[in-house]
Amino acid sequence: MSDMFCNCLSITSLNLSNFNTINVKFMSDMFNGCSSLTSLNLSNFNTTKVIEMTRMFSNCSSLISLNISNFNTNKTKLMENMFQDINKKCKIECLDNKINKIIKKDFFIF
Repeated sequence: MSDMFCNCLSITSLNLSNFNTINVKFMSDMFNGCSSLTSLNLSNFNTTKVIEMTRMFSNCSSLISLNISNFNTNKTKLMENMFQDINKKCKIECLDNKINKIIKKDFFIF
């Protein structure tokens, strides 16, 4: 699934509610460069086998809502620049501690 929607500049929304990600190992650059994307709900994604999420949401500069509430990164090893140049006002719904540490450390200052 890596690079699947990468640089899709004109996409403003996607319905990914029926995506089956149970065997996916690589999600790097999946939405990188989707600069017109305003909301994304990936709460149905199964990420238990994913080992790489590098730059997954990088350059999503118009994103105002991101739901990754069911992400599980226990097996994920690479997550560098996952949120690089994302809209700083984006509301991110996330319960995963590893991702929350990246969010707080890399671009949100509380």
